[in-house]
Amino acid sequence: MDPTLTLPPEFLEEAREFLDGSREPAEPRSASTVVLLRGGDGLPGGLESYLLRRHVGMKFAAGMSVFPGGGVDPRDADVDQSLWAGPTPEEWATRMDCTPEQATELVCAAVRETFEESGVLLAGTVDSVVADTTGDDWERDRAALEAHELAFSDFLKARGLVIRTDLLAVLGGWLTPIFEPRRFLTFFFVAALPEGQVTRDVSTESDKVTWLRVRDALRMGDEGEMMLMPPTYATLCEMYDATTPAGALEHATAVPFEMITPTFNPETNRLESNDRIVQLGIRVGEALAQ
Repeated sequence: MDPTLTLPPEFLEEAREFLDGSREPAEPRSASTVVLLRGGDGLPGGLESYLLRRHVGMKFAAGMSVFPGGGVDPRDADVDQSLWAGPTPEEWATRMDCTPEQATELVCAAVRETFEESGVLLAGTVDSVVADTTGDDWERDRAALEAHELAFSDFLKARGLVIRTDLLAVLGGWLTPIFEPRRFLTFFFVAALPEGQVTRDVSTESDKVTWLRVRDALRMGDEGEMMLMPPTYATLCEMYDATTPAGALEHATAVPFEMITPTFNPETNRLESNDRIVQLGIRVGEALAQ
């Protein structure tokens, strides 16, 4: 597999209509997703990534295996500087080519959605990270956040916590193709599983969760054992050479930020991304074949 694909016949006519301007694309919603990693076997492709398989009845990415994440909540903007420890919204905005207000929402959404969908919380004090979120009181708060009954800023204040923005690195972003009825402007972050914390099968949007080595997830995608969208596949390829979570974060920081927009080529009936992503997929595919 590579991070492009041939469109199924049912999408071809719609894609051409959007391309010639006879149909208007949906407005994309800002979203964040987090590649949550833990140590593996120390070899290329050996890092383990946390993946959730979305219910087949979901309106978007049904049946696909994805990283924890979701759309920005309007209240994510309420997380002010006093609730941050690490790079500031201005620093994130420079990296992500957006405004500080947008950066605030996106980083907050990344941390909130990771907690909602995995039970892992990238927060703590200025010099410590939460070590355990498995208690009943944590679960009550997590469920209230997921149900939109509790704002993330209020959750942090009540527990005396700050977002540890230094635990995250942003790799890049993907914009859903114009012919999709539900579109997202998704920023992909990378984070290591904090020491002492464990993932839990808590997301109401998934029917299966698993830790998989990067190479195994890619092989399963290639062999049809797991359904991966091109952005997920490409992001796993990005993680292939890293042998430690710290190395993965360093890579994410070093790669030039780019918002990738797959485009439809009517001559080939394929979606196409940029050359770097295509070459990355080819190189990793060759490594997996050895």
